[in-house]
Amino acid sequence: MRVLELAKRRRIVRRFLPDRPPKEDILKAIEAAKEAPSGMSSQPWRFVVIDDEWLKGKIGEACEAEEEEFYSRTKGDLMAWLNERGIKPEKPSLSEAPYLILVFGHTKAPYWLQSTWIAVGYLLLALEELGLGTVTYAPPNPKPIEELLRAPPEYKLQTILPVGYPDYPRPKYERRELGEVVSFNGF
Repeated sequence: MRVLELAKRRRIVRRFLPDRPPKEDILKAIEAAKEAPSGMSSQPWRFVVIDDEWLKGKIGEACEAEEEEFYSRTKGDLMAWLNERGIKPEKPSLSEAPYLILVFGHTKAPYWLQSTWIAVGYLLLALEELGLGTVTYAPPNPKPIEELLRAPPEYKLQTILPVGYPDYPRPKYERRELGEVVSFNGF
């Protein structure tokens, strides 16, 4: 499938069917992600795949605790946006999805942050091509997850991707028109 078609089709998925996709599909998507460009070809990413039910539960509990703290401090436009979309501190997808892919970046590598997120973009499109759904979830405080997984201190968790077969047809959020986001020769 062409990249533009994949990008237009890709949407947020927070609920999953109980069927477990083949592990080979997860590895195939990560294979695509590792081909992303990176600063000085440092390839600073690390993908940790979680399929253990107990560990997924622990990750979910830790994230929900941090979300409760985050929501207690959140006000204004952000809180209104969260409420409008029904987004709550509870993150059932973290324990219900067949897989979690945690993406870490090696902070000592040049351009590690930008490079890691380019790889995440590749990963999202690869998962879509394979018929798998996900949502990019960035915990408000990744430290408890880093500690749970005993991540080396130079690796920082960037996102958790719950992955599986989508359970519901949810429309994609509207996108701005091309003319609203592009200009030539200046801002």
